[in-house]
Amino acid sequence: MANVTVIGAQWGDEGKGKIVDWLASRADCVVRFQGGHNAGHTLVVGDQTYKISLVPSGIVTGTLSIIGNGVVLDPWALKAEIEKLEGQGVNVDRSNFAVADNCPLILPFHRDLDALRETAAGKGKIGTTGRGIGPAYEDKVGRRAIRVCDLAHLDALDAQLDRLCAHHDALRAGFGEPPIDRAKLIADLREIAPFVLQFAEPVWKRLRDVRKAGKRILFEGAQGVLLDVDHGTYPFVTSSNTVSGTVASGSGMGPSAAGFVLGIVKAYTTRVGSGPFPSELTDETGELLGQRGHEFGTVTARKRRCGWFDAVLVRQTCALSGVTGIALTKIDVLDGFKTIKICTGYRLNGEIIDYLPAHAADQAAVEPVYEEMDGWEGTTVGARSWADLPAQAIKYIRRIEELIECPVASVSTSPERDDTILVRDPFED
Repeated sequence: MANVTVIGAQWGDEGKGKIVDWLASRADCVVRFQGGHNAGHTLVVGDQTYKISLVPSGIVTGTLSIIGNGVVLDPWALKAEIEKLEGQGVNVDRSNFAVADNCPLILPFHRDLDALRETAAGKGKIGTTGRGIGPAYEDKVGRRAIRVCDLAHLDALDAQLDRLCAHHDALRAGFGEPPIDRAKLIADLREIAPFVLQFAEPVWKRLRDVRKAGKRILFEGAQGVLLDVDHGTYPFVTSSNTVSGTVASGSGMGPSAAGFVLGIVKAYTTRVGSGPFPSELTDETGELLGQRGHEFGTVTARKRRCGWFDAVLVRQTCALSGVTGIALTKIDVLDGFKTIKICTGYRLNGEIIDYLPAHAADQAAVEPVYEEMDGWEGTTVGARSWADLPAQAIKYIRRIEELIECPVASVSTSPERDDTILVRDPFED
């Protein structure tokens, strides 16, 4: 059986929730492999809406859902999210949910440091969600993190706490903050430990068994490739690798596990927070896209910046992540526009280039080169076949395929799960 990896091929918020939910209903296992509870997915199933940030989307259909070691885990956020899901009638127990025992933990002082840095940066802030994701990853690579497995050995934590406090207390002092209260931290961890440990296990072993049994695995990415710490609009990025290659290291499975790589792509472009955005529209058209698309962050409720589709960026992210096919979402938001533009290149220092340069100053300086197309009358809302689409909408989709050099696997025409035109089934490809 084929595995499928879902990644966002823009700056996140591409509509991964609906696609992952649809795929999860046909998968045997869903795995998160990077990021933290800064990811926001909205799932609409019938008359029920679920908003989740940390638990894999498969949980709402009872599919085995696993948080891999590449995720940084806030134990209190996990508890709150599971309790909310259970309040909506979703069952969560060891039979359908597991957490890697080597996941690094997000602790209260990580959230503090995140907020202190952003406040001090003022206009130069990166635009993080303030949930401590970055500082937790810093501690992971600095080899001073407290991990899920440490919750079972809290009495032996002194040496790790010494390293953590030596680092963080110096940073906190620089911001005029008191040192970490070690006694309170241990007390808080002792209280939350039983809840987390009931789900903890070496998930690489469970995934090995799932794969040996020939079952379907869905790898659920968070954020988007343009927020990748290596390949994104650095430094305005997240603190993890969001490309499909992270499946291997973030789940404990080999690189061959990724399978069909499905890139989720919005029919226009949005971004939350700071950083370059070549095709951004700050006029009435940008406002209209935001209103029609209900462009507010699931996690932060921050208003998203909006602009025309940027084919340069998506072609680049598809190459970086080895995308097999894209799922084009929110085509219905473009209904009724008389003219639609697509960014096909950039002008930098008088030259036309076909990629986003690495340096932040160059990224901020590029000017979009647009191609114009006629819009379409009528509606694409609820379309489930090509025959239901206006001819000009099909022309727009085909032009996107040409420009990004990657085929369309599906087209989403509303938030409802079944309002999808399926071209290629990732699990059957």
